[in-house]
Formats: sequence, C-alpha cells, structure tokens
Amino acid sequence: MTTFEYAPAPESVRPQIRERYGLFIDGAWTAAHADRTFTTIDPATENRLAEVAYASPEDVDRAVRAARKAYDKYWRKIKPADRAKYLYRIARAITERSRELAVLETLDGGKPIKESRDFDIPASAAHFFYHAGWADKLEWAVRAGRTPEPIGVCGQIVPWNFPLLMAAWKIAPALACGNTVVLKPAETTPLTALALAQIVQEADLPPGVVNVLTGDGATGAALVAHAGVDKLAFTGSTEVGKTIARTIAGSGKRLTLELGGKAAHIVFADAPLDQAVEGVVNGIYFNQGHVCCAGSRLLVEERVHDEIVARLTERIATLRLGDPLDKNTDIGAINSRAQLEKIEELVRSGIAEGATLVQAPCTLPGRGFFFPASLFVNVHQSHRIAREEIFGPVLSVLTFRTPDEAVEKANNTPYGLSAGVWTDKGSKNMWVAQRLRAGVVWCNTYNQFDPSSPFGGYRESGFGREGGVHGLYEYMAG
Repeated sequence: MTTFEYAPAPESVRPQIRERYGLFIDGAWTAAHADRTFTTIDPATENRLAEVAYASPEDVDRAVRAARKAYDKYWRKIKPADRAKYLYRIARAITERSRELAVLETLDGGKPIKESRDFDIPASAAHFFYHAGWADKLEWAVRAGRTPEPIGVCGQIVPWNFPLLMAAWKIAPALACGNTVVLKPAETTPLTALALAQIVQEADLPPGVVNVLTGDGATGAALVAHAGVDKLAFTGSTEVGKTIARTIAGSGKRLTLELGGKAAHIVFADAPLDQAVEGVVNGIYFNQGHVCCAGSRLLVEERVHDEIVARLTERIATLRLGDPLDKNTDIGAINSRAQLEKIEELVRSGIAEGATLVQAPCTLPGRGFFFPASLFVNVHQSHRIAREEIFGPVLSVLTFRTPDEAVEKANNTPYGLSAGVWTDKGSKNMWVAQRLRAGVVWCNTYNQFDPSSPFGGYRESGFGREGGVHGLYEYMAG
C-alpha cells in the first residue's frame, strides 16, 4: 500500500540566528549601556531563540542624538532621488531575503509560514518600493506653492502582530520624506526588526538614519519622553496610546496613533454566502486574530443566522492548527503566554455571561501557546466579548433585522478602525459604508491592504493615516 506524505516546505529550513543581538545605533552594532539582555522565544515550542539587548534611557539618548546628527548632516540635505535609491535598495534586499525573513517572522511571532511568506514579507517590500517612488515627487503631494519639508527625528514603536510590516510602513514614508528614525520593536518579536537593521547597514545608509532599539515598555516610554524626538508614531493598545498622548501633550511633538479595534463584519441575507463565510474566516482567523482590524463582531441578518453559523461551524472544523512552520497550518501559535491568558479569560467571561461557545475540534500541541478557532453565538451587545478587543481567534455572532439596526449595532463601540459589509446590492453597500464610523470599510471583501491606500482609525482606534498620500502628510512639516 502506497502512503503519501506532505513534502516539507522550503521555509522549514531554519535561518542562522545569533546567540546574542546588540542595539543598532549610528550605523553600528553596540551593547546596551547596562549590558542587560532579555530572551526572545518561539511561542510554538517555548524554546529560546536568542538573547537580545535591553535598551536603557541612556541608549535611547544615544540613538536620538545619532538620528539628529544624521538628519542635520546627511539625510535632509541629499537629493530626493538619492533617498529613493536607498529605499529601492532596502526593498530589493527584503525581496532577496524573503525566505529567511518569513521563517524569522514565524519563529518569533508564531504566525503560519504561509502568512509570513505570502503576505507579511511581500507587503513589507512593497511599502519600500512604493515610498521610494514618492521620494522625488513629494511636491506633487502638497498644495501648489508649498515646498515639502521633513519633520526631523521620528520615534516609531511597533507591535508584535506584524513586526516587519509595521516597521516597513512606518520607516519607509519617514525616510522618503527626509526624516531619520529611531525604531522600537515589541519585546516578544524583535528578530525581523534586527534583520531589517542588518539590511539597512548593508544598504550603506548614512549612519544614524535608522536606529533600532530593543526593549520593553520602559524603553518605549523613554523614547516617547525624549525631548529630541520631533514626531512619534505608535501602533498598539488603546491604553498605551492614551498614555503616550498624555505624556507628549503640550510638547509640540507630532503624533499618529493606530490603536485597538472591535470591527463589525456585516452580512446581509442577499450576500453570496459562500464568499461571505470565507471573508468572515479571513477576517477573524487570519494571524490567529492578532489583527487590530480583525472582524471580531459578526452581524448577521436574522433570517440567515442559522445557515451562516452552520457554515462557519463546518468551515472552522477544517482549519489546521499546529506547527507554524508547516506550510499547511492555518492557525499558528498565540504570540505569548500573557496574550493566551487574556484570550482564555475573555472566553470564560463569555461563557459565564450566557453565550454559547463553538470551537474547532482539534488536539492542541503539548507545548507552546495555542488556542483553537472559536465562535460565540447567543451573544448580546452588553457581553464583554462583544465590547472588548480579544485579539485572538474568537468571533462573536450577533443578529440584526434591518440595515438601520445593522449600522446602529456596528457603531455601538468606542473603537473606529475598520468594518466589512457583504451584500449583492451595490447601493446598499455604499449606503451602509457611508454610515459606518470606521476608518476603513471593506465591501464584499476583507483584509485587503495596499501601500497606496491609507489606513487608520479614529475615536479609540487612534488618529492619523499610514500608507498612500495621506500617510506622507504625517511625515512632512506644516
């Protein structure tokens, strides 16, 4: 009898990871001031990956000073076309090292390799390619008669759900507009930011144009508070975003915030239901639900509720949970034990408040941080699972009867980052989309991103835009 096995993915060959990483300051690798380190682990196995330098306030000061020197001496003065050449060089290097970067992203963050390989890394390169094209055309992005001017030194703090992509869509526009950067990646996922620092070094950018500081929230707080920073860009939790806004109030620093979300995904009875179900699955289970714009609140027209729930229950049973480096895995590892405990606590609250939990039947690995694809039915607007950001593979299903009710329920949240609408009526799509209080609304699709399209929210989902011409404005003075 012949048996067949899946061939291993080429990405399953692990890249070389250093035993210890330093800080990247002023174009060189350096030890932290206090020689303090922390350990980054593989969340799928809990195995140690590397020791990483912990940046102190003294290191933050060194990095900001290096960025200021590079800004004044080199970066703001060179021809925009030459800035573009550096950005193109970085983009090409990301593309050339895409396999290595995809594996690093999966090892450090826990996401399935097919997502790192097919989305994170290509999108990261695309942001550098796109903004390289803008570097010598900025006068076309501003009003006639105005000259585009950079802001100065930009402090940028990125989260753990899309480490390299978040770094790319912050660094690329900043450099294209003539600014210099001090980047602080999340403490649980520093490896691809450090690989990007290696790429920057190999691309021969002037020293200090890009600096990378690893550490935890205290390192980020020191960067936020530093008087030498002219602009801050933060992606992360709403609570931390509020703290940053309070810290820099009255300082004159520019600020953009991309914060949490509790996006509504609206499905009307006249929608193509097979497509809608796939869109819902992509909207909530992509990257284990570790997505600020995840469609975590499903609003279904009442008369197709049972059919949608049945289809979703059948669909999530087919999702493969397991080794993130397996090319067939759909649901990888939760990023950290702390995040897993948060998800578990909110799921318990949903059960306690009377909602009904449905989970994909699967066996969880013995080690690592895993949670199965889940959905709740019999959910009320007052339930915590319908109001609070879970940031995991957990969907809350609610119902509506009319378009007005759908809009009212969708807007019944303090967040305003994203939303999705499914219907075969174009006029209904536009009518609903115009009334949703969200920065991004997808119609008959979900999680579609492009460097030329602005992304961002308002209310407790933050302010400012990243991507497109609107994202360029955030890095130009005036």
